[in-house]
Amino acid sequence: MLEKIKKSASFVKSKVTIEPEVGIILGTGLGGLVHSIEQQQILEYQDIPNFPLSTVEGHSGRLIFGVLGGKKVVAMQGRFHFYEGYDMGQVTFPVRVMKFLNIKCLFVSNASGGMNKAFSVGDLMIINDHINCLPNPLIGKNIAELGPRFPDMSEPYNKKMIALCEGVAGKLGIKVQKGCYVGTTGPTFETPKEYGYFQRIGGDAVGMSTVPEVIVARHMGIPVFAMSIITDLGGDDIAMNVSHEEVQKVGAMAEKKMTQIMTGMLQELNFAAL
Repeated sequence: MLEKIKKSASFVKSKVTIEPEVGIILGTGLGGLVHSIEQQQILEYQDIPNFPLSTVEGHSGRLIFGVLGGKKVVAMQGRFHFYEGYDMGQVTFPVRVMKFLNIKCLFVSNASGGMNKAFSVGDLMIINDHINCLPNPLIGKNIAELGPRFPDMSEPYNKKMIALCEGVAGKLGIKVQKGCYVGTTGPTFETPKEYGYFQRIGGDAVGMSTVPEVIVARHMGIPVFAMSIITDLGGDDIAMNVSHEEVQKVGAMAEKKMTQIMTGMLQELNFAAL
């Protein structure tokens, strides 16, 4: 795997002139953030050696290089999911490549279902912890050059970046929630009892991504910030029909606020302080 990662990173470096400082992974319906990226250089996934291809509506399948909030970034407009049939090595492969592009931190976004009764559809939730219900992407032989056999996960989401987000959101007058994200395999949306179960074990929101990418990033020592857009609500006492189209619609509506927050965070971000 290491050889494939290095080959992909080498190819990317040969095609773009921007050396990214920050990696960004955009979730379902959230690809519009890339319109705020300046000085864009674009690579299609299909042109990058060893890269999987996005198969889900709302995930375009491009790496966008450019400048956002004064920082040089590489944004994934479209991610990969376990439910698409990819193994965990493929799902997390782009994060490995980003490491070899020398990013200093990773921003992750997703659309998720809310279980916390204080949440409303369209809320932004800062992820401060997660519960992994997916196969762990580190299962198998460990590659020491990538990270340790038993990585610490006491701080999966960087506390300084969370504090920065809260400060930026406050200045912008944007309400943000905080909570624990439950990562599941999908592709089915949750039953009322599943929502209730995830809530009782400590979850505030649930989705089908993010956790594998975060685990791999932390394995490689990359600080992570992640945010969910609450696109629907569920639980034992809530009967709400959910569709992929509705998730995309709500995600797009809340995307402007998320873009404002992430841009503001990048403007104030001090890599040395992470």
